[in-house]
Amino acid sequence: ACGTGDRRPRWPPHPHGAPRGADRFYNLVTNGFYNEQRFFRVVPGFVVQWGMSGDPEITKEWANAQYLDDPVKESNTRGRISFAATNRPNSRTTQVFINLGDNTNLDGMRFAPFGEVTEGMDVVDKINAEYGQQASQGYIAEQGNAYLQEAFPNMDYIKSVRVD
Repeated sequence: ACGTGDRRPRWPPHPHGAPRGADRFYNLVTNGFYNEQRFFRVVPGFVVQWGMSGDPEITKEWANAQYLDDPVKESNTRGRISFAATNRPNSRTTQVFINLGDNTNLDGMRFAPFGEVTEGMDVVDKINAEYGQQASQGYIAEQGNAYLQEAFPNMDYIKSVRVD
């Protein structure tokens, strides 16, 4: 798990920067979507990414639930949170990442930050990076947490997320 005690990352959304992304994230959080999710991509100095359900059936339900891109109004600097996407416009669904470095090169690639970690980046920096980008998103989609727990037993994860 990530974090101990009250030292938890906090990330209020910035709907003025990316209102569609902030709205999607809020809805996913309030519906428990991110509970028990693994950080399946951790690249030090770049990003930590999650957003694929541990339950393959839920992943299937959300696979085609794209939303329209927000215009990029803020930069992907350290601590900012954005939705991941394919190279196609309007392809965002549930996967998000926290920028671990200043990734302003992502600004021109339609990655619109919708939130920012305001406390606890020291905790985010400690998320286990030993597996890097080894996890297969195809296997996560097919097998969920069963695959991740078997293949990557030390992978950090989110126990639960809530809106205060």
